Amino acid sequence: MADPAAATITQLRNIQVRTGKTIAELHAAVAVSGAVKHGERRSWLMEQFKLGYGDANAVALFFDKPLPDLSGAAPTGAATAADGDPLDAIYTGAKSGLRPLHEAVMAQVRGLGAFEEAPKKSYISLRRKKQFAMVGPATKDSVEIGLNAKDLPTHARLKLQPPGGMCNATTRITSAAEVDALLQSWLRKAYDAAG
Repeated sequence: MADPAAATITQLRNIQVRTGKTIAELHAAVAVSGAVKHGERRSWLMEQFKLGYGDANAVALFFDKPLPDLSGAAPTGAATAADGDPLDAIYTGAKSGLRPLHEAVMAQVRGLGAFEEAPKKSYISLRRKKQFAMVGPATKDSVEIGLNAKDLPTHARLKLQPPGGMCNATTRITSAAEVDALLQSWLRKAYDAAG
């Protein structure tokens, strides 16, 4: 299973890269802003540094608390090489055969440009300024791709989701043949909308 502490460290490092500021520098800026409550700090970070909700929340959570080591060394308690790949925990047992299908989807996504992969317990969240997609096993036979893009066209392969959910639509694939130009167009729309 993916280590939550390692995921937090990765998230904080990515925030530093995106903003060009250390977490300590972001905290100093928040202190000068006069924001006192957690929600005020989070909102200020979102507005001033264009951070997404989750990233701003992570920075605000560590305000006036000790920061983990973000120097690049392996964090204490981090997953070992044997269990360090979050995909090993996601694609296990009956779902292990879906890993090549996941990789085929990710190869298409990587062709879109830069983004962050945030491992969760049962899927990988793909983020730019905000989440644009999620990829993970749906069943032992299919991989589900969640898409955050408004106005996706009606299509038999797309399942629209209720408003307020994590994604606007989902699609499931069972073979590499479904990692096609149509899926790539949906991923591109979601990627562009998140940037």
